[in-house]
Amino acid sequence: MISSLIIKNHQRRQRIDSRLLRRMTLTLVENLLNRNEFDLAIHIVNARRMTVINETFLQHEGSTDVITFDYNDPNVPTLSGELFICLDDAVLQAARFKTTWQSELTRYVVHGILHLCGHDDHDPAKRRTMKRQEGQLLKKLDSRFSVSNLALPPIRPLR
Repeated sequence: MISSLIIKNHQRRQRIDSRLLRRMTLTLVENLLNRNEFDLAIHIVNARRMTVINETFLQHEGSTDVITFDYNDPNVPTLSGELFICLDDAVLQAARFKTTWQSELTRYVVHGILHLCGHDDHDPAKRRTMKRQEGQLLKKLDSRFSVSNLALPPIRPLR
């Protein structure tokens, strides 16, 4: 049985409690989605790095909120892939939707993992189904975790 989850914070805009994000992601995958075999990596990046990834791999201009690389093998039951999440975009979207960047970050994790589970958001009907599932999973995570605690206080300089 494979169960691997790597979380890397490559940005400096905000300190993130990676241990809490890990617990939330494991709860999502193991308990809410009932997936016991997984090999996942989540990279939290800034807009500059996301732009490079988006333009290099998807030929889309500029940054975006989340990119999912699906490494699933149809012959193996393991959930496998990488998520690249842009914290700068999470901050911008949080202001736009009157929420917090922590909630947006959690939404992007759920969204990316749903893609790995086979959900598609290109077709309007499939998008509605995916968004409904996303909303249900976010409610369940919100009831179990304090998402606001994903923000760690800034490091204070030594005096």
